[in-house]
Amino acid sequence: MEYLTTEDLKQVKVEFKEAKDVVLKEALENPVATILNLGGLSLYEFVDVFWNEIVDDKFKPNWHIPYLCKQLEEVAIRVANNEPKLYDLIINIPPGTTKTLICSVFFPVWCWTQWHWMKFITGSYSDDLALESAEKSRNIMRCDKFKMLYPNVDIKRDKDTKSNYQIVKVVRDRNNRVCRIEPGGGRFSTSVGGTITGFHGHINIWDDPINPKQAVSEALINTANNWIDQSASTRKADKEVTVTIMVMQRLHQNDPSGHVLEKKDKVIRHICLPGEIRNYREQLNPPELAEFYKDELLDPVRLTWKSLKEMEADLGQYGYAGQVGQNPTPPGGGMFKVDHFQMMQTLPGKQHFVTIVRYWDKAATQDGGKRSAGVKMGRLKNGRIVIMDVKKGQWGTDERERIIKETAIADGRDVEVIIEQEPGSGGKDSAAATVKMLAGFVTRKDLPKGDKVYRADPFSVQVNEGNVSLLIGDWNKEFIDEYRYFPFGRFKDQVDAGSGGFSYIVGKRTAGMVT
Repeated sequence: MEYLTTEDLKQVKVEFKEAKDVVLKEALENPVATILNLGGLSLYEFVDVFWNEIVDDKFKPNWHIPYLCKQLEEVAIRVANNEPKLYDLIINIPPGTTKTLICSVFFPVWCWTQWHWMKFITGSYSDDLALESAEKSRNIMRCDKFKMLYPNVDIKRDKDTKSNYQIVKVVRDRNNRVCRIEPGGGRFSTSVGGTITGFHGHINIWDDPINPKQAVSEALINTANNWIDQSASTRKADKEVTVTIMVMQRLHQNDPSGHVLEKKDKVIRHICLPGEIRNYREQLNPPELAEFYKDELLDPVRLTWKSLKEMEADLGQYGYAGQVGQNPTPPGGGMFKVDHFQMMQTLPGKQHFVTIVRYWDKAATQDGGKRSAGVKMGRLKNGRIVIMDVKKGQWGTDERERIIKETAIADGRDVEVIIEQEPGSGGKDSAAATVKMLAGFVTRKDLPKGDKVYRADPFSVQVNEGNVSLLIGDWNKEFIDEYRYFPFGRFKDQVDAGSGGFSYIVGKRTAGMVT
């Protein structure tokens, strides 16, 4: 064995220094290429490098961006390794925080730089929004910087539309000549409610599946939820591996993220980042992220206290609570300040009441449809309103009518029964049939006027002033929760019955009484 001489060692040191100088020089001149040679860019680094290829404004770093990038990376790596998913991911975060750029624009492209075979389905509340994100991703791949750093990743020329494009891997020989092109994954973009045919994703991303205007419509919310449950859930490349990512601001108690979070059989990692935690600390998840908030703000550059105050003026208290606070009811309980309900252990004697009624808000559907509710309430001689009992459920017509009659018998003939009459001939006939069934009881029909919020307003004033008592019972929690979230909760029947009964017993009805 030959040993190195002193002169040999000196020469090695010289050569090492020269090589190190070359590497350092290259790293300084082209740091991105050096990072790529060392193992690639993280998603956050990728966002930073390619930001100005699609965004005119200067990149503004904030802690939530690398945090979200890390969450997305963890999901992608498990999919890439074909490992069974641990969870689906829901991210609730205010608008204006780069959520769409991170999740729907940069993330798929970053994945393709490492796993060209990966397939994505992306959806938003409108075709325009979905296609805009898909086009921005495509623009990143077409820029000179991307082609220089990732020459082996491209879009298939004959499969290149905004709504559906395919990724290919370009394999080159030692002379940098293309020797073959390997087919890869791709991206299919659609609107929520749209048709997805012939495509299954490894990662499916629902970015803003409803918009704020849809949040006031239960029908549109239900349409979005049904599409996610019935259609989108079947478009998975591998049911054990495919991950669904939903990113949105909260808009309604039963919006798509709330709808999915309620499912007991779903394993969800829920990231919830309110715009401020002065009023919405309880919504923050995981709670230990509070240490990153500066002056109780998620992002003191994008979302200052001044800008949040302006947003509250524009959005109103409900919109602000949902979109900024990620709690679709404002602090203190919304229209009804439910902490002002007075709890009552026992009822006063009947001689202390001016009148007692059971007001029914009827619905004819069951199995997930609207509920029927009958609220029994009375007015004391001192003016206080007492809610004594609530019957509610999702019943078919025959069962509902049976329960209404059984309840009337149990309440006694001194309790008036008020039946809300829905608009149209069907509502008139239904109310008339119930009145006929209750022959022998004091029964009236009530034809409401105005929307549910308008009708609830006089009752909310009395609740908020502390003039309404609840008899303690097992119905209290669901009753209070519905009032807490009104008018953005999933159900409104107990509020409608309560406000209708209140209007009747105080003689200031927003509805005309018909007989």
